[in-house]
Amino acid sequence: MRKFGLIGFPLGHSFSRKYFTDKFEREGIADCSYLNFPLENIKELPGLILSEPDLYGLNVTIPYKSAVLDYIDKADTEVDEIGAANVLKIRRKNDKIKICAFNSDIIGIRDSLSPVVTPAVKNAIILGSGGSSKAVVHVLGKLGLNVQFVSRSGRGSVLSYNNLDKVTLSNTHMIINTTPLGMYPRIYGKPDIDYDLLEERHILFDLVYNPEETAFLREGKKRGCRIITGLGMLYAQAERSWEIWNDPDL
Repeated sequence: MRKFGLIGFPLGHSFSRKYFTDKFEREGIADCSYLNFPLENIKELPGLILSEPDLYGLNVTIPYKSAVLDYIDKADTEVDEIGAANVLKIRRKNDKIKICAFNSDIIGIRDSLSPVVTPAVKNAIILGSGGSSKAVVHVLGKLGLNVQFVSRSGRGSVLSYNNLDKVTLSNTHMIINTTPLGMYPRIYGKPDIDYDLLEERHILFDLVYNPEETAFLREGKKRGCRIITGLGMLYAQAERSWEIWNDPDL
């Protein structure tokens, strides 16, 4: 039986195992299973791959989307461009193992945002600067948007949350949360911005998908903002992962 799975830490928030288990049952795929592999340290990855000889693919989640690149043999062009991966394809031939890295987040983000990006949507703020944010800025650049990063540290060209004043937000059309704030079980957490400065013209997108409607999105919804949940992105990137694992040319 071929095995696939998810690495990250912690993994209690993830829907990936349920998604693929349901997919295998629904589509009559009897020779595959999908497991969670919580790794407290990314250094555990080589040992995991050696100890699971039937493991042929992994999804990668917080906090290892960038750190995992130290353990691969080959990277897809987009992974090289953004410096983050969320899909590993494990090739096994004889006693040799080759690990290839891909990024399916790009497709999930693009499919979520393309329908709402009009000529009037020009400026975006990305909350957080981790591996997921790199895929977001890549997609936004392709869509022609100007991007401003915001993080707790606020160093260099990156703004701090204290810099998100009325003037900054009035010049922004889209706000994207790439942090884990609001993720199950800490569902009441949310980025530290002044939500009373949001207006109906703002678009809020949250990469967190558990819960589907996060505290961040609820605050925007109260103020008439258009909100986009992370669930659609999850489905799109999961299906792209499956394509990668089963494409003999990748």
